Amino acid sequence: MQKIFHFDSPPEPYIADAAVLTCFDQRIRLATYKFLKHQGIVRPDMIVVAGGAKTLASPRNDFERDFILEQVRMSIRLHQTPRLYLMSHSDCATYGGLAAYGGDRAREAAHHRQELQHGADLLHAEFPGLSVECFFVNFEGFHAAQCAGGERVA
Repeated sequence: MQKIFHFDSPPEPYIADAAVLTCFDQRIRLATYKFLKHQGIVRPDMIVVAGGAKTLASPRNDFERDFILEQVRMSIRLHQTPRLYLMSHSDCATYGGLAAYGGDRAREAAHHRQELQHGADLLHAEFPGLSVECFFVNFEGFHAAQCAGGERVA
């Protein structure tokens, strides 16, 4: 193979600061990385899929949910991950966008709060020792939502 791009990266194993389940929507990507840095998360295990928290809270099928749970399991096993940041965001196409809530941002946020809670409940049941922190992202910022067990309070 021919090297086409050079970079230096430490080859040593690491302990992840957190696993982060978030949507692949480009509109929130840069903000997500800035938020993580602000939170002191410098070694995240990123789980980036369409819908983010929706894949646990209201997956389209069992495979989707099981795949995400396996990614979390691998992060814990391989990188001793102590916590997970669970995220959903405004105008997410997998939920039908803001239009699915009749353009009502408060109704949308309330629904996402419930979804984050469902996802956190599942994670707590599967991984009792894992700390779960929930966040709803809109186009003005990140909003903490209380998860099962009360790890993070809005």
